[in-house]
Amino acid sequence: MTIMDRLLTAGFRHNSKRLTRFDGLTPSHNLPEPDTSRTYMLYLHVPFCVVLCPFCSFHRVCFKEDKALRYFDSLRREIRMAHEMGYRFSDIYVGGGTPTVLPGELADTLNLARMLSPIESVSIETNPDHLTPEIMSRMRDAGVTRVSVGVQSMDPGLLKEMDRYDKYGSPERIRQTLEDANGYFETLNADMIFNLPNQTEGMLLKDIDIMTREIEVSQVTFYPLMSAESTMRKMLKTMGEVDFNREGHLYRMILDALPDTYRPSSAWCFNRKGDTVDEYVIENEEYLGLGSGSLSYLDGILYSSTFSLNNYNRFIDNGQFGISRKQPLTSRDRLRYFLLMNLFGLKLDKELAERRYPGFFRKLAIEILGLRMMGAVRDEGDHLTLTPYGMRIWILIMREFFMAVSDFRDLMRHAIKEELDSPGPLKIRLPTPEIRPPGNS
Repeated sequence: MTIMDRLLTAGFRHNSKRLTRFDGLTPSHNLPEPDTSRTYMLYLHVPFCVVLCPFCSFHRVCFKEDKALRYFDSLRREIRMAHEMGYRFSDIYVGGGTPTVLPGELADTLNLARMLSPIESVSIETNPDHLTPEIMSRMRDAGVTRVSVGVQSMDPGLLKEMDRYDKYGSPERIRQTLEDANGYFETLNADMIFNLPNQTEGMLLKDIDIMTREIEVSQVTFYPLMSAESTMRKMLKTMGEVDFNREGHLYRMILDALPDTYRPSSAWCFNRKGDTVDEYVIENEEYLGLGSGSLSYLDGILYSSTFSLNNYNRFIDNGQFGISRKQPLTSRDRLRYFLLMNLFGLKLDKELAERRYPGFFRKLAIEILGLRMMGAVRDEGDHLTLTPYGMRIWILIMREFFMAVSDFRDLMRHAIKEELDSPGPLKIRLPTPEIRPPGNS
Protein backbone atom coordinates (compact mmCIF):
# COMPACT_ATOMS: atom_id res chain seq x y z
CA MET A 1 0.00 0.00 0.00
CA THR A 2 1.53 3.33 -1.05
CA ILE A 3 1.77 6.40 1.17
CA MET A 4 -0.98 8.00 -0.93
CA ASP A 5 -3.18 4.94 -0.43
CA ARG A 6 -2.64 5.11 3.33
CA LEU A 7 -3.55 8.80 3.45
CA LEU A 8 -6.63 8.26 1.31
CA THR A 9 -7.65 5.22 3.36
CA ALA A 10 -7.43 7.18 6.62
CA GLY A 11 -9.50 10.03 5.20
CA PHE A 12 -12.17 7.82 3.65
CA ARG A 13 -12.39 5.68 6.78
CA HIS A 14 -12.98 8.73 8.97
CA ASN A 15 -15.69 10.10 6.68
CA SER A 16 -17.37 6.71 6.20
CA LYS A 17 -17.49 6.09 9.95
CA ARG A 18 -19.10 9.48 10.43
CA LEU A 19 -21.75 8.88 7.77
CA THR A 20 -22.69 5.44 9.12
CA ARG A 21 -22.65 6.24 12.83
CA PHE A 22 -26.45 6.59 13.21
CA ASP A 23 -26.05 8.28 16.62
CA GLY A 24 -28.80 7.31 19.06
CA LEU A 25 -31.96 5.36 18.40
CA THR A 26 -34.42 7.41 16.38
CA PRO A 27 -37.38 5.21 15.45
CA SER A 28 -38.99 6.43 12.26
CA HIS A 29 -41.76 3.98 11.55
CA ASN A 30 -43.29 6.33 8.99
CA LEU A 31 -41.39 6.93 5.76
CA PRO A 32 -41.11 10.40 4.22
CA GLU A 33 -43.87 11.22 1.78
CA PRO A 34 -42.94 10.02 -1.72
CA ASP A 35 -42.69 12.15 -4.84
CA THR A 36 -45.67 10.72 -6.70
CA SER A 37 -44.40 12.05 -10.02
CA ARG A 38 -41.54 9.53 -10.07
CA THR A 39 -40.68 5.92 -9.34
CA TYR A 40 -38.09 4.59 -6.91
CA MET A 41 -35.66 1.73 -6.62
CA LEU A 42 -36.88 -0.95 -4.17
CA TYR A 43 -34.34 -2.97 -2.19
CA LEU A 44 -35.64 -6.06 -0.36
CA HIS A 45 -33.53 -7.87 2.21
CA VAL A 46 -33.92 -11.61 2.88
CA PRO A 47 -31.47 -12.46 5.69
CA PHE A 48 -31.65 -16.28 5.70
CA CYS A 49 -28.66 -18.48 4.79
CA VAL A 50 -28.09 -22.21 5.07
CA VAL A 51 -24.32 -21.61 5.47
CA LEU A 52 -22.96 -18.53 7.27
CA CYS A 53 -19.73 -17.80 5.37
CA PRO A 54 -16.90 -16.63 7.68
CA PHE A 55 -16.00 -13.60 5.53
CA CYS A 56 -19.55 -12.20 5.23
CA SER A 57 -20.64 -9.17 7.27
CA PHE A 58 -24.12 -8.77 5.81
CA HIS A 59 -27.20 -9.17 8.00
CA ARG A 60 -27.88 -12.91 7.84
CA VAL A 61 -29.26 -15.61 10.13
CA CYS A 62 -29.42 -19.40 9.95
CA PHE A 63 -32.32 -20.58 7.81
CA LYS A 64 -35.35 -22.01 9.60
CA GLU A 65 -38.40 -22.55 7.44
CA ASP A 66 -41.00 -21.41 9.97
CA LYS A 67 -39.16 -18.15 10.63
CA ALA A 68 -38.62 -17.56 6.92
CA LEU A 69 -42.31 -18.12 6.13
CA ARG A 70 -43.32 -15.59 8.77
CA TYR A 71 -40.70 -13.15 7.52
CA PHE A 72 -41.83 -13.27 3.88
CA ASP A 73 -45.40 -12.61 5.02
CA SER A 74 -44.23 -9.51 6.92
CA LEU A 75 -42.16 -8.38 3.96
CA ARG A 76 -45.15 -8.53 1.61
CA ARG A 77 -47.24 -6.55 4.09
CA GLU A 78 -44.51 -3.91 4.29
CA ILE A 79 -44.50 -3.65 0.48
CA ARG A 80 -48.25 -3.03 0.57
CA MET A 81 -47.77 -0.36 3.24
CA ALA A 82 -45.27 1.47 1.03
CA HIS A 83 -47.70 1.23 -1.89
CA GLU A 84 -50.51 2.67 0.23
CA MET A 85 -48.26 5.65 1.05
CA GLY A 86 -47.90 6.34 -2.66
CA TYR A 87 -44.51 4.78 -3.39
CA ARG A 88 -44.13 3.28 -6.86
CA PHE A 89 -41.12 1.31 -8.02
CA SER A 90 -39.44 0.74 -11.36
CA ASP A 91 -36.67 -1.66 -10.31
CA ILE A 92 -36.18 -4.25 -7.59
CA TYR A 93 -32.97 -5.61 -6.09
CA VAL A 94 -33.25 -8.51 -3.63
CA GLY A 95 -30.20 -9.15 -1.48
CA GLY A 96 -29.36 -11.20 1.56
CA GLY A 97 -28.66 -13.61 2.93
CA THR A 98 -29.81 -15.99 0.25
CA PRO A 99 -33.11 -14.68 -1.15
CA THR A 100 -33.89 -17.98 -2.90
CA VAL A 101 -34.02 -20.11 0.28
CA LEU A 102 -37.80 -20.36 -0.31
CA PRO A 103 -38.27 -19.84 -4.06
CA GLY A 104 -42.06 -19.93 -3.90
CA GLU A 105 -42.19 -17.23 -1.21
CA LEU A 106 -39.74 -15.06 -3.14
CA ALA A 107 -41.78 -15.49 -6.33
CA ASP A 108 -44.98 -14.50 -4.50
CA THR A 109 -43.23 -11.42 -3.09
CA LEU A 110 -41.92 -10.33 -6.51
CA ASN A 111 -45.28 -10.93 -8.15
CA LEU A 112 -46.96 -8.73 -5.55
CA ALA A 113 -44.50 -5.91 -6.19
CA ARG A 114 -44.98 -6.27 -9.95
CA MET A 115 -48.74 -6.14 -9.53
CA LEU A 116 -48.50 -2.89 -7.53
CA SER A 117 -45.81 -1.04 -9.50
CA PRO A 118 -44.54 -0.72 -13.10
CA ILE A 119 -41.46 -2.88 -12.51
CA GLU A 120 -38.95 -2.86 -15.40
CA SER A 121 -36.15 -5.00 -13.96
CA VAL A 122 -35.67 -7.45 -11.09
CA SER A 123 -32.27 -8.50 -9.74
CA ILE A 124 -31.80 -11.25 -7.18
CA GLU A 125 -28.86 -12.82 -5.40
CA THR A 126 -28.45 -16.57 -5.04
CA ASN A 127 -25.93 -19.37 -4.57
CA PRO A 128 -24.73 -21.97 -7.10
CA ASP A 129 -26.83 -24.82 -5.67
CA HIS A 130 -30.03 -22.87 -6.41
CA LEU A 131 -29.33 -22.64 -10.14
CA THR A 132 -31.67 -25.55 -10.83
CA PRO A 133 -34.11 -25.59 -13.78
CA GLU A 134 -37.08 -25.53 -11.38
CA ILE A 135 -35.88 -22.50 -9.40
CA MET A 136 -34.63 -20.63 -12.47
CA SER A 137 -37.93 -21.13 -14.29
CA ARG A 138 -39.86 -19.91 -11.27
CA MET A 139 -37.67 -16.83 -10.95
CA ARG A 140 -37.92 -16.02 -14.64
CA ASP A 141 -41.71 -16.32 -14.46
CA ALA A 142 -41.64 -13.89 -11.52
CA GLY A 143 -39.96 -11.27 -13.70
CA VAL A 144 -36.32 -11.76 -12.73
CA THR A 145 -33.99 -10.27 -15.34
CA ARG A 146 -30.66 -10.48 -13.52
CA VAL A 147 -29.25 -13.18 -11.23
CA SER A 148 -26.10 -12.58 -9.23
CA VAL A 149 -24.48 -15.85 -8.11
CA GLY A 150 -22.15 -15.92 -5.12
CA VAL A 151 -19.25 -17.96 -6.48
CA GLN A 152 -16.40 -16.17 -4.63
CA SER A 153 -13.66 -18.46 -5.98
CA MET A 154 -13.16 -21.52 -8.15
CA ASP A 155 -10.25 -22.80 -6.11
CA PRO A 156 -11.21 -25.91 -4.08
CA GLY A 157 -8.95 -25.03 -1.17
CA LEU A 158 -10.36 -21.53 -0.82
CA LEU A 159 -13.93 -22.84 -1.09
CA LYS A 160 -13.22 -25.22 1.80
CA GLU A 161 -11.73 -22.39 3.90
CA MET A 162 -14.92 -20.41 3.29
CA ASP A 163 -17.05 -23.41 4.30
CA ARG A 164 -18.68 -23.40 0.85
CA TYR A 165 -17.29 -26.56 -0.75
CA ASP A 166 -19.55 -29.12 0.93
CA LYS A 167 -22.73 -27.04 0.59
CA TYR A 168 -22.35 -25.42 -2.81
CA GLY A 169 -20.16 -27.98 -4.52
CA SER A 170 -16.77 -28.43 -6.12
CA PRO A 171 -15.49 -26.04 -8.79
CA GLU A 172 -16.53 -28.60 -11.40
CA ARG A 173 -20.09 -28.69 -10.08
CA ILE A 174 -20.29 -24.88 -9.83
CA ARG A 175 -18.99 -24.58 -13.37
CA GLN A 176 -21.69 -26.92 -14.67
CA THR A 177 -24.48 -24.97 -12.94
CA LEU A 178 -23.18 -21.69 -14.34
CA GLU A 179 -22.94 -23.11 -17.85
CA ASP A 180 -26.51 -24.44 -17.60
CA ALA A 181 -27.78 -21.05 -16.37
CA ASN A 182 -25.82 -18.92 -18.85
CA GLY A 183 -28.28 -17.31 -21.25
CA TYR A 184 -31.29 -18.19 -19.09
CA PHE A 185 -31.64 -14.62 -17.84
CA GLU A 186 -30.85 -11.29 -19.43
CA THR A 187 -27.83 -11.05 -17.13
CA LEU A 188 -25.99 -13.78 -15.23
CA ASN A 189 -23.46 -12.22 -12.90
CA ALA A 190 -20.77 -14.16 -11.03
CA ASP A 191 -19.65 -12.56 -7.76
CA MET A 192 -15.96 -13.19 -7.14
CA ILE A 193 -13.67 -12.05 -4.32
CA PHE A 194 -10.06 -10.99 -4.64
CA ASN A 195 -7.47 -10.55 -1.89
CA LEU A 196 -8.57 -13.55 0.16
CA PRO A 197 -5.80 -14.36 2.69
CA ASN A 198 -4.50 -17.51 0.96
CA GLN A 199 -5.40 -16.55 -2.61
CA THR A 200 -2.39 -16.57 -4.92
CA GLU A 201 -2.00 -14.60 -8.13
CA GLY A 202 -2.33 -17.84 -10.04
CA MET A 203 -5.65 -18.65 -8.37
CA LEU A 204 -7.01 -15.22 -9.26
CA LEU A 205 -5.86 -15.45 -12.88
CA LYS A 206 -7.45 -18.89 -13.17
CA ASP A 207 -10.76 -17.51 -11.83
CA ILE A 208 -10.67 -14.77 -14.47
CA ASP A 209 -10.01 -17.28 -17.26
CA ILE A 210 -12.77 -19.67 -16.16
CA MET A 211 -15.42 -16.95 -15.85
CA THR A 212 -14.60 -14.84 -18.90
CA ARG A 213 -12.87 -17.10 -21.42
CA GLU A 214 -14.37 -20.51 -20.71
CA ILE A 215 -17.88 -20.09 -19.26
CA GLU A 216 -18.21 -16.52 -20.58
CA VAL A 217 -20.79 -15.34 -18.06
CA SER A 218 -22.52 -12.17 -19.19
CA GLN A 219 -21.18 -10.24 -16.19
CA VAL A 220 -18.49 -10.77 -13.57
CA THR A 221 -17.88 -8.73 -10.42
CA PHE A 222 -14.56 -8.79 -8.56
CA TYR A 223 -15.06 -7.46 -5.05
CA PRO A 224 -12.11 -6.73 -2.76
CA LEU A 225 -12.44 -8.58 0.51
CA MET A 226 -14.23 -6.23 2.91
CA SER A 227 -15.64 -7.25 6.28
CA ALA A 228 -16.45 -5.86 9.68
CA GLU A 229 -13.65 -5.69 12.24
CA SER A 230 -15.14 -8.58 14.24
CA THR A 231 -15.45 -10.68 11.08
CA MET A 232 -11.78 -10.05 10.31
CA ARG A 233 -10.86 -11.38 13.74
CA LYS A 234 -12.95 -14.52 13.23
CA MET A 235 -11.39 -15.06 9.79
CA LEU A 236 -7.95 -15.34 11.38
CA LYS A 237 -8.95 -18.76 12.74
CA THR A 238 -10.13 -20.27 9.46
CA MET A 239 -8.73 -18.20 6.60
CA GLY A 240 -5.75 -16.23 7.89
CA GLU A 241 -4.93 -12.52 7.98
CA VAL A 242 -5.86 -10.14 5.17
CA ASP A 243 -2.98 -8.25 3.54
CA PHE A 244 -4.43 -4.98 2.24
CA ASN A 245 -1.00 -3.95 0.93
CA ARG A 246 -1.39 -6.21 -2.12
CA GLU A 247 -4.95 -5.18 -2.97
CA GLY A 248 -3.92 -2.56 -5.54
CA HIS A 249 -1.57 -4.97 -7.29
CA LEU A 250 -4.23 -7.67 -7.54
CA TYR A 251 -6.77 -5.18 -8.88
CA ARG A 252 -4.37 -4.04 -11.62
CA MET A 253 -3.86 -7.71 -12.46
CA ILE A 254 -7.61 -8.10 -12.95
CA LEU A 255 -7.78 -5.10 -15.29
CA ASP A 256 -4.84 -6.41 -17.32
CA ALA A 257 -6.07 -10.02 -17.46
CA LEU A 258 -9.69 -9.45 -18.48
CA PRO A 259 -10.38 -10.08 -22.18
CA ASP A 260 -11.28 -7.09 -24.36
CA THR A 261 -14.83 -8.42 -24.68
CA TYR A 262 -15.51 -7.40 -21.06
CA ARG A 263 -16.05 -3.70 -20.42
CA PRO A 264 -16.24 -2.09 -16.97
CA SER A 265 -19.67 -0.81 -15.94
CA SER A 266 -18.44 0.12 -12.46
CA ALA A 267 -15.07 0.08 -10.76
CA TRP A 268 -15.45 -3.63 -9.97
CA CYS A 269 -18.11 -4.91 -12.38
CA PHE A 270 -17.33 -6.06 -15.93
CA ASN A 271 -19.95 -6.80 -18.55
CA ARG A 272 -19.85 -8.44 -21.96
CA LYS A 273 -22.62 -6.12 -23.14
CA GLY A 274 -21.28 -3.09 -21.31
CA ASP A 275 -24.72 -1.77 -20.38
CA THR A 276 -25.62 -3.36 -17.04
CA VAL A 277 -24.58 -1.85 -13.73
CA ASP A 278 -23.94 -4.19 -10.82
CA GLU A 279 -24.74 -1.88 -7.91
CA TYR A 280 -28.25 -0.49 -7.53
CA VAL A 281 -26.84 2.52 -5.64
CA ILE A 282 -25.17 3.77 -8.84
CA GLU A 283 -28.18 4.20 -11.08
CA ASN A 284 -30.53 5.16 -8.24
CA GLU A 285 -29.55 8.08 -6.05
CA GLU A 286 -32.57 7.40 -3.85
CA TYR A 287 -33.86 3.96 -2.92
CA LEU A 288 -36.23 2.43 -0.40
CA GLY A 289 -35.10 -0.61 1.57
CA LEU A 290 -37.65 -2.94 3.14
CA GLY A 291 -37.05 -5.93 5.38
CA SER A 292 -34.94 -6.48 8.48
CA GLY A 293 -31.44 -5.05 8.10
CA SER A 294 -32.22 -3.04 4.97
CA LEU A 295 -30.88 0.48 4.35
CA SER A 296 -32.69 3.32 2.59
CA TYR A 297 -31.59 6.69 1.25
CA LEU A 298 -34.45 9.14 0.82
CA ASP A 299 -34.44 12.94 0.67
CA GLY A 300 -30.93 13.24 2.09
CA ILE A 301 -31.51 10.85 5.01
CA LEU A 302 -30.08 7.36 5.53
CA TYR A 303 -32.49 4.93 7.22
CA SER A 304 -31.79 1.55 8.79
CA SER A 305 -34.37 -1.09 9.61
CA THR A 306 -34.18 -3.17 12.78
CA PHE A 307 -31.88 -6.19 12.71
CA SER A 308 -34.16 -8.13 15.05
CA LEU A 309 -36.52 -10.42 13.15
CA ASN A 310 -38.89 -10.51 16.11
CA ASN A 311 -39.02 -6.74 16.34
CA TYR A 312 -39.40 -6.47 12.58
CA ASN A 313 -42.44 -8.77 12.66
CA ARG A 314 -43.79 -6.84 15.65
CA PHE A 315 -43.49 -3.51 13.85
CA ILE A 316 -45.30 -4.84 10.79
CA ASP A 317 -48.04 -6.40 12.97
CA ASN A 318 -48.58 -2.92 14.44
CA GLY A 319 -48.85 -1.35 10.99
CA GLN A 320 -45.41 0.30 11.24
CA PHE A 321 -42.40 0.13 8.95
CA GLY A 322 -39.32 -1.70 10.26
CA ILE A 323 -37.13 1.42 10.40
CA SER A 324 -35.40 1.94 13.75
CA ARG A 325 -32.71 4.56 12.99
CA LYS A 326 -32.02 7.44 10.69
CA GLN A 327 -29.00 9.58 9.87
CA PRO A 328 -29.50 12.94 8.11
CA LEU A 329 -26.70 13.91 5.75
CA THR A 330 -25.42 17.47 5.63
CA SER A 331 -25.85 19.36 2.36
CA ARG A 332 -22.15 18.86 1.61
CA ASP A 333 -22.33 15.14 2.40
CA ARG A 334 -25.20 14.80 -0.05
CA LEU A 335 -23.02 16.32 -2.78
CA ARG A 336 -20.14 14.02 -1.89
CA TYR A 337 -22.42 10.98 -1.88
CA PHE A 338 -23.69 11.93 -5.35
CA LEU A 339 -20.10 12.33 -6.57
CA LEU A 340 -19.03 9.06 -4.93
CA MET A 341 -21.78 6.91 -6.43
CA ASN A 342 -21.74 8.45 -9.90
CA LEU A 343 -17.99 8.10 -10.30
CA PHE A 344 -18.26 4.55 -8.95
CA GLY A 345 -20.28 4.04 -12.15
CA LEU A 346 -17.23 5.47 -13.99
CA LYS A 347 -18.57 8.89 -15.02
CA LEU A 348 -20.36 11.96 -13.72
CA ASP A 349 -22.79 13.83 -15.96
CA LYS A 350 -21.99 17.52 -15.35
CA GLU A 351 -25.35 18.86 -16.49
CA LEU A 352 -27.21 16.32 -14.35
CA ALA A 353 -25.10 17.20 -11.30
CA GLU A 354 -25.76 20.93 -11.65
CA ARG A 355 -29.45 20.37 -12.30
CA ARG A 356 -29.76 18.11 -9.27
CA TYR A 357 -27.58 20.27 -7.01
CA PRO A 358 -27.16 23.88 -8.24
CA GLY A 359 -23.59 25.03 -7.64
CA PHE A 360 -22.34 21.44 -7.46
CA PHE A 361 -18.91 22.03 -9.01
CA ARG A 362 -18.34 25.29 -7.14
CA LYS A 363 -19.17 23.69 -3.79
CA LEU A 364 -16.98 20.62 -4.44
CA ALA A 365 -14.21 22.52 -6.24
CA ILE A 366 -11.49 21.38 -3.80
CA GLU A 367 -12.46 17.70 -3.98
CA ILE A 368 -12.69 17.69 -7.77
CA LEU A 369 -9.42 19.61 -8.17
CA GLY A 370 -7.72 17.05 -5.93
CA LEU A 371 -9.06 14.16 -8.04
CA ARG A 372 -7.85 15.83 -11.23
CA MET A 373 -4.38 16.56 -9.79
CA MET A 374 -4.10 12.92 -8.69
CA GLY A 375 -4.97 11.76 -12.19
CA ALA A 376 -8.07 9.96 -10.91
CA VAL A 377 -10.52 11.73 -13.24
CA ARG A 378 -10.34 13.40 -16.62
CA ASP A 379 -12.61 16.08 -18.00
CA GLU A 380 -14.37 14.99 -21.18
CA GLY A 381 -16.47 18.11 -21.68
CA ASP A 382 -19.92 17.03 -20.58
CA HIS A 383 -18.63 14.33 -18.21
CA LEU A 384 -16.00 13.66 -15.58
CA THR A 385 -14.66 10.16 -16.19
CA LEU A 386 -12.62 7.85 -13.99
CA THR A 387 -9.17 6.94 -15.32
CA PRO A 388 -7.76 3.43 -14.76
CA TYR A 389 -5.90 4.87 -11.76
CA GLY A 390 -9.15 6.45 -10.61
CA MET A 391 -10.84 3.04 -10.77
CA ARG A 392 -8.22 1.71 -8.38
CA ILE A 393 -8.83 4.69 -6.06
CA TRP A 394 -12.57 4.08 -6.18
CA ILE A 395 -12.06 0.43 -5.22
CA LEU A 396 -10.29 1.69 -2.12
CA ILE A 397 -13.02 4.27 -1.41
CA MET A 398 -15.89 1.81 -1.80
CA ARG A 399 -14.09 -0.81 0.25
CA GLU A 400 -13.79 1.66 3.12
CA PHE A 401 -17.40 2.76 2.73
CA PHE A 402 -18.80 -0.78 2.78
CA MET A 403 -16.50 -1.81 5.63
CA ALA A 404 -17.92 1.06 7.68
CA VAL A 405 -21.43 -0.12 6.81
CA SER A 406 -20.39 -3.65 7.84
CA ASP A 407 -19.20 -2.39 11.21
CA PHE A 408 -22.55 -0.68 11.70
CA ARG A 409 -24.31 -3.96 10.85
CA ASP A 410 -22.10 -5.73 13.37
CA LEU A 411 -23.07 -3.31 16.12
CA MET A 412 -26.75 -3.64 15.26
CA ARG A 413 -26.49 -7.43 15.56
CA HIS A 414 -24.96 -7.07 19.02
CA ALA A 415 -27.80 -4.74 20.01
CA ILE A 416 -30.58 -7.22 19.18
CA LYS A 417 -30.81 -8.68 22.71
CA GLU A 418 -31.04 -5.22 24.27
CA GLU A 419 -33.68 -4.34 21.67
CA LEU A 420 -35.74 -7.38 22.58
CA ASP A 421 -35.37 -6.79 26.32
CA SER A 422 -36.68 -3.24 26.06
CA PRO A 423 -40.30 -3.23 27.34
CA GLY A 424 -41.29 0.08 25.75
CA PRO A 425 -39.82 2.23 23.00
CA LEU A 426 -36.50 0.82 21.85
CA LYS A 427 -33.49 2.25 23.65
CA ILE A 428 -30.21 1.25 22.08
CA ARG A 429 -26.90 2.99 22.63
CA LEU A 430 -24.25 1.79 20.22
CA PRO A 431 -20.57 2.62 20.72
CA THR A 432 -18.67 4.15 17.84
CA PRO A 433 -16.66 1.35 16.19
CA GLU A 434 -12.90 1.50 16.55
CA ILE A 435 -11.47 0.56 13.17
CA ARG A 436 -7.75 0.08 12.72
CA PRO A 437 -6.08 0.92 9.40
CA PRO A 438 -5.83 -2.12 7.08
CA GLY A 439 -2.58 -4.00 7.50
CA ASN A 440 -1.86 -2.47 10.92
CA SER A 441 -3.47 -5.06 13.17
